[in-house]
Amino acid sequence: MTTNHRPGHLNLNAFLMSSGHHEASWRLPQSGPDATGHDIAHLRRLAQIAERGRFDSIFFADGPGLQGDVGRRPSGTLDPLIVLTAIAAATERIGLVATASTTYNSPYNLARRFASIDHVSAGRAGWNVVTTAGPDIARNFGLDAQPAHAERYARAAEFLEVAFKLWDSWEDDAVVADKAAGIWADSAKIHPPEHVGRYFSVAGALNVPRSPQGRPLIVQAGSSQDGKDLAARYAEAVFTAHQTLGDAQEFYRDLKARTVAAGRDADGVRILPGIVPVIGSTEAEARAQERELDELILPQYAQRQLARTLRLAPEDLPLDRELPADLPDEDEIEGAKSRYTLVVRLARRERLTVRELIGRLGGGRGHRTFAGTPEQVADTLQEWYDAGAADGFNIMPAALPSGLEQFTEHVLPVLRERGLFRTEYEGTTLREHYGLARPANRYATAEQVGA
Repeated sequence: MTTNHRPGHLNLNAFLMSSGHHEASWRLPQSGPDATGHDIAHLRRLAQIAERGRFDSIFFADGPGLQGDVGRRPSGTLDPLIVLTAIAAATERIGLVATASTTYNSPYNLARRFASIDHVSAGRAGWNVVTTAGPDIARNFGLDAQPAHAERYARAAEFLEVAFKLWDSWEDDAVVADKAAGIWADSAKIHPPEHVGRYFSVAGALNVPRSPQGRPLIVQAGSSQDGKDLAARYAEAVFTAHQTLGDAQEFYRDLKARTVAAGRDADGVRILPGIVPVIGSTEAEARAQERELDELILPQYAQRQLARTLRLAPEDLPLDRELPADLPDEDEIEGAKSRYTLVVRLARRERLTVRELIGRLGGGRGHRTFAGTPEQVADTLQEWYDAGAADGFNIMPAALPSGLEQFTEHVLPVLRERGLFRTEYEGTTLREHYGLARPANRYATAEQVGA
């Protein structure tokens, strides 16, 4: 592939998930018993591999409930905000992104925790903002049903507004530490939000001074219409899922346009589609690895999972038939709307049987999977980047740690040779890795902002 490419370089995030993103990765002979989401030594090792590769960031998904069937794959995960504090001490430069829900948290506590992680990590914290769908999770919090889709996103918008006020409640120079005068902080530079809104009432200032980044990097992953509107207003990085270049380009153009319409710079948001690379020294070797993983999928588990996604009963999905003609309309779906649409479109476009669809989803739950040599993986990343479909990628290794090691040792050198990825970190904070400015405090004077 030609080395004439779009200016700049890729942003790369490593999405870390227990034994890997392929649901059968834990069954591989080389997958050890420690490859779980609750073994902190395993998670630290993965973070250190990614840092050696100079990834921008690592990312942990989360949900406040036991997800899926525990017979299907390693289940049970530690609170990612606590995990990040442990990883911060074991790394130096890589960004640290954790998922937290706006539906089942309060702004004050969450703003405090992320500000604390930003201090502990010297400016490497990021928050993946989710609204959390699912009636089972709602019942964990005393609700009979999950809040409606539109209501969850309205709450998320107000939640973020409150969090931003809290992160700005201390001006950057509020702490003066004047021993002679006996003044530790200038009380005139502490600004209680006194917020009263539809969902939240928050009076006092945060009890943590403004953090190194001002506020954590805001990440978002919803691709519904409400999700894209939320991202356009607040997100600085967006994780998204696409199967085709055309769909990715359409999403990219749409979200950048929405960002401008929201009064922001289009370059102020980085769009990172997910990709599940399976890497071999030859294409045949990579395909063989992919087949080995797919053959380890247990159809009875995957069939039940697909049925939940499609809001059907498992018996409505015979393995060797295509999806039923009569499926729920997207407007009827209250959670994970964009993933529902992606799965249905994939099945219809390629006329897949349920068994074939299960195989396609087993590697990345709807994210694009790609098996090939390091050069072929680099080619597909460059093609999407140059074609205006991505600013970077959410790398989702099919198996861990092997897939992350292969990507780091064999794909990254190819990208570097093409001038598409850094050789060393150029900054110390997550915002600097992504090429994003530190936000000015809303109470800063014009002189302070321009300084």
